[in-house]
Amino acid sequence: MSHFNLINTLYDRGLISHITHKDNLQKLLQSNFISLYCGFDPTEESLHVGHLLPLIVLKRFQMLGHKPIVLIGGATSLIGDPSFKQKEREFYCSKNIDIWTKKISKQISCFLDFNCGRNSALLLNNNKWFKKINILSFLREIGKYFSINTMINRSSVKQRISRPDQGISFTEFSYNLLQAYDFFLLNQMHEVNLQIGGADQWGNISAGMHLINRKSKKEVYGLTVPLLTQSNGVKFGKTESGTIWLDANKTSPYKFYQFWMNIEDKNIYNFLKMFTFISLSEIKKKEEQKYIDNKIIEDKTDLAKNITRFIHGEEKLLAVERITEFLFLKGLQNITESDLQQLKQDGIPAIKVEKKIKDLQEALVLASLATSRTQAKNMIFANAISINTQKIKINHLFKNQDKLFGKFTLLSRGKKNHCLICW
Repeated sequence: MSHFNLINTLYDRGLISHITHKDNLQKLLQSNFISLYCGFDPTEESLHVGHLLPLIVLKRFQMLGHKPIVLIGGATSLIGDPSFKQKEREFYCSKNIDIWTKKISKQISCFLDFNCGRNSALLLNNNKWFKKINILSFLREIGKYFSINTMINRSSVKQRISRPDQGISFTEFSYNLLQAYDFFLLNQMHEVNLQIGGADQWGNISAGMHLINRKSKKEVYGLTVPLLTQSNGVKFGKTESGTIWLDANKTSPYKFYQFWMNIEDKNIYNFLKMFTFISLSEIKKKEEQKYIDNKIIEDKTDLAKNITRFIHGEEKLLAVERITEFLFLKGLQNITESDLQQLKQDGIPAIKVEKKIKDLQEALVLASLATSRTQAKNMIFANAISINTQKIKINHLFKNQDKLFGKFTLLSRGKKNHCLICW
């Protein structure tokens, strides 16, 4: 991948939703190394799979010698980005944001190279400049460049204004100016001339380009990556049991791996292009041969392995493969006590039980395989529940023979959801 065809490569991989002045940006990349940035507001203690594409694009730029800057929104997260949100975000306290900033910063440091010389990645926090800012100076020097008419007509704002039950607060309305100011300052301090973000950030990125052009008479660029949704319209990375986080303590590597194994077959080859660094020619070859000996399953496994390795590392991937081998291939016929200890250590969902469990319904709720006793009961009667891989058709009372080596019981819902009860 050369500097000249980087933008074309991003297009070919489905990684561009919007881009400004494509030809000019391509010429700039051909002749110069640039600095680019992407912002992440710490509104949770972890990033999730929806944040992966911007990080992958930053990494692709860095691999070609460009300097990626990650901006943590320590200040902007106190305001909340209204972009395409149905209602006002919950306000978070500074203490939480400080804790989440440290955790997210640590996560990001695993994706980019922060020690490779001239194009080492840089991690900044916009709280550094916003905590010193004077509101009157900001309104005079920055606010004057923004037309209320233009801001109101942005689709993300119009959507909220048209809903009288929600509307939009001035606090959220001002977010657009704050992100624009970030781009302006980074352009001044670090010569950043490209901002990337999700497709929902197009309005905020455009505002930054407008401000830089008006104040500094410079041409800068914006690039957004697609926002992915599943066939049911649910945002990619959300499942019936919650968000798929990048933090191994919030989503185990095993569950993370299974998320990718459970994607729809029609998405496999697009996701290989978007989320992995496998060459396009190799992916094309895979797609052409997908129906030969059912290679499509092999390709989905490749996708799951590549992304799990990228996020959690080789050691955690090997652990996931051990769990998968036992649950889907070996079964429990020849399992040993050390195997079960290893499964627990490797990260299969597990619960420790110190009191007597009343019945199977209670166990399913405790194991988070059911949300209520009623749902658990329905699952049992639907023949969806197994104990140690054996189907259970009635509300079972646990016996000593259910405890493998007197210590473990594998509780399963269907073929893909498991929990190890540790007695």
